[in-house]
Amino acid sequence: MGGGHGKYCFLPGESAFLSAFVNATQPTTATSRRALWLAGGSLVLAGFAAYHNSLGGPFVFDDVPAITGNASIRRLWPLGPVLAPELDGGLTVSGRPLVNLSLALNYLLGGEAVRGYHLFNLLTHLLAGLTLFGLVRRTLRQRRLAPRFDAVALTMGWAVAAIWLLHPLQTESVTYIVQRAESLMGLCYLLTLYAFVRSMESPRASLWFILSFAACLTGMATKEVMVTAPLMVLLYDRTFVAGTFRDALRLRWRYYLGLAGTWILLAWLVAGTTGRGGTAGFGTTVGPWSYLLTQCQAIVRYLRLTVWPDPLVFDYGTASVSGLGEVWPQALVLVALAAGTGAALASRPVWGFIGAWFFVIMAPSSSFVPVASQTMAEHRMYLPLAAVVIVAVAGLHAWLGRRGLLVCGALAAALGGITFWRNVDYRSELALWTDTAAKQPLNGRAHNNLGEAVFAAGRPAEALAHYAEAIRLQPAAPEPHYNLGLALARLGRPVEAIARYEEALRLQPDYPDAQNNLGNALLAAGRLAEAGAHYESALRSRPGWAEAHSNLANVRLEQGRPAEAIRHGEEAVRLDPRFAEARLNLGNALAQTGQWTAALASYEEALRLKPDDADAANNLGNVLVELGRLPEAIGRYERALQLKGDYAEPRRNLAAVLAHLGRLPEASAHLRAYLHLRPDDQAARAELARLQALTRP
Repeated sequence: MGGGHGKYCFLPGESAFLSAFVNATQPTTATSRRALWLAGGSLVLAGFAAYHNSLGGPFVFDDVPAITGNASIRRLWPLGPVLAPELDGGLTVSGRPLVNLSLALNYLLGGEAVRGYHLFNLLTHLLAGLTLFGLVRRTLRQRRLAPRFDAVALTMGWAVAAIWLLHPLQTESVTYIVQRAESLMGLCYLLTLYAFVRSMESPRASLWFILSFAACLTGMATKEVMVTAPLMVLLYDRTFVAGTFRDALRLRWRYYLGLAGTWILLAWLVAGTTGRGGTAGFGTTVGPWSYLLTQCQAIVRYLRLTVWPDPLVFDYGTASVSGLGEVWPQALVLVALAAGTGAALASRPVWGFIGAWFFVIMAPSSSFVPVASQTMAEHRMYLPLAAVVIVAVAGLHAWLGRRGLLVCGALAAALGGITFWRNVDYRSELALWTDTAAKQPLNGRAHNNLGEAVFAAGRPAEALAHYAEAIRLQPAAPEPHYNLGLALARLGRPVEAIARYEEALRLQPDYPDAQNNLGNALLAAGRLAEAGAHYESALRSRPGWAEAHSNLANVRLEQGRPAEAIRHGEEAVRLDPRFAEARLNLGNALAQTGQWTAALASYEEALRLKPDDADAANNLGNVLVELGRLPEAIGRYERALQLKGDYAEPRRNLAAVLAHLGRLPEASAHLRAYLHLRPDDQAARAELARLQALTRP
């Protein structure tokens, strides 16, 4: 397994460490505690070295709805909404309560600061690597393998864990925050098997059985791939411990009954997602046969990437294979490997177990059950990669003996270097989607998301071309039409923007973001009733959406219905206490009803959350005037002008207050500046003439 990435670096001193480590490890069955700590510590340090540059990467793609748009993680208590959030079933966290709980813990500790989320992912991956190290080491010391491998069990276990831990194919499961679903599931899967192995060795077997069951149950609450864990534990028992399935079940039937019972939880969770929001299962736009053929292409590609990890692609899109003629060579390869695995299960069970590990774990996401939202994804190799690594390490050991383990150390270092450079692609959404679109030019979703990144960088005109390309490649996808509407609105082309929002809604009527932004465009055009109707539609699709409540509050205020405006504004603030615009809109509604003290508090909180909000500063000045606190009002108006020099309203308001205080020259100066911005305001012009007359000698 080598690296074909453009540039890479070796992790410092890793090969030298392994050389000393191999020489220091004596071929005895008793391994020193010092050697174990040295091995485990080096894995942790190597993992941090490879991934430390990923800790500042922003939220990308599905991170956004699962984290920044996920109201269920804003509070850890009550726990019910965290474990069973009312979300679109297609989100990565849907039907996966442990994943959502982990995000809620991150939010509790650090809000939306990305570093904590990345650190959690990295620690999960490191724990999984350490568990794999322990599992391989203890497996090599099992009765069937000990005569050949007991003396090198520690070093081979270390080599397998190091290569698996540092392989760049794992970056999607570690650096892409929301794919902690994969790495958390992987950790639970490995712990289930590791605890079973320990139960066979420990005098406290019942405790390890309980831990194995708990890990399996937890994994079922993490990701659906965990469904295969009880089967792999049984196969491990038959291969390395009991010798036959009959003996394994006879000796430990209560334990296996418990593991099978965890499927009940998984079945209930899967049923609750209604086919992952229509993106998975037999009712999707991709048929089982087409998906199976696509997986022939995908799995062979994954295998190639284990050997030559380039190019790595963040998102392969939704393309599928239509006929066997397109993938028959890959299909033959997989049939041969599957047949070899089946034969080995009967005649060479250890090799059969390794092959089964690969195929069985891949099966839930990479067989004939369609996952239409992403027909190919590198994170699906998170656990199956271990089988390929074990084969490689065993082969090098058989060929080169102890020198093979030195080669493994050098290989792990090289792969860690490639991982480091792959993480550079995650430094920004713009960098990630530029890389993805370049590698997958026919992926319409990549072009759409690249357009979003360009738009977020403040280049809406440039984003238009990317959205147009996405529409050309995927004309039936609503997202590019919606995003094109956003860009057109930003460029001051509201009529075209409204048409694009309407096209997005024609393609997907239940599209709350399009409903919300169509409402914004209609509100700007003065079509209040239509805007309100679209905000209401958005809230029917997404009831706990603070932004739509805040926007509806704005409409109701414009319609002269302040009581409703206050109700929606308060709901927006309740749903998202950190939403500055909701505080501003609520303050406007409170001010219109004369609730000056409450309006003051709302505006002050809006400014605390968003200190550069000129509107909040101006409106706060207005409330201070109503409360008779004129010097403070002057300060707020001046602050609004500092934030936005061409803002007319604070000029007019400041002139009025200064005139009231008898500071006529200053008031006249501000009125002149105001009239430069609003030359048609005859009332202001008359006021300026009056002030000038009063100041003449």
